Amino acid sequence: MVLPTTQHGTGEPFVPVTNAGKPSLADLLTIESSASIFYSYAREIELSKLFADAGAKTTLLVPTNKAVIALPRKPHEGPAPVDEGVILSEAEFDSMSKKNVERWVSAHIIPGSLVSLLSPAEHATLLEGKNVTFSAVDDGDSGAPEWKRVLLDGGVRLTAMKEASNGVMYILDGTVSLD
Repeated sequence: MVLPTTQHGTGEPFVPVTNAGKPSLADLLTIESSASIFYSYAREIELSKLFADAGAKTTLLVPTNKAVIALPRKPHEGPAPVDEGVILSEAEFDSMSKKNVERWVSAHIIPGSLVSLLSPAEHATLLEGKNVTFSAVDDGDSGAPEWKRVLLDGGVRLTAMKEASNGVMYILDGTVSLD
């Protein structure tokens, strides 16, 4: 891509900023159209700065748009409805929604890069007290990449894996349960 000519000279080729020849997690999320709802929620909170931080090594568990849409209660709504008859101000509602989004997004972030998805260990997420596990699935294809041979928390399939300069992103056909 070449930038348009300016009055000061000719256009210069566009060169994206990369580390080790790979885009950042923020770059990957920007171009991953199947995960745009997750990224829209994530951009609302401070944690999203991790996605562009070159020094952070982060593992993202990113649900597809279809998985988020299928949730009975959306991330900003939280786990339980507000009691009937309770009236919240707009500021209170916004604050509660932001806390709910931060909680949900935090459950989908594992600090650090995972060594092996096939290890029986629990992996702590950024949501305090929330751990996730990966379990092996025997689908007969032992030559498939490791990420294709595991389920998250016993039931969520990983559908894609993308490496970034500052971590790795797994696309999920479900979401991390907050229960």
